[in-house]
Amino acid sequence: MPYSFEIYKDKKEEFRVRFKAPNGEKMFASEGYSSKAAANNAIKSILKNGPGAAVVDNTKAVKKAKKA
Repeated sequence: MPYSFEIYKDKKEEFRVRFKAPNGEKMFASEGYSSKAAANNAIKSILKNGPGAAVVDNTKAVKKAKKA
């Protein structure tokens, strides 16, 4: 099975998108949308804008304060 986008409804009956790897692992999930059309628009936006998106690494270590 190839990579895929999956549209589903959550417990609140909102439409959500998840991106799945070939092994079935969920790689990411979206916020909830009120319509299936909005969920499809999210997928289109990811496909259009994702390839050029920057990677922001917020895991930089915090420097420890020096002891006086």
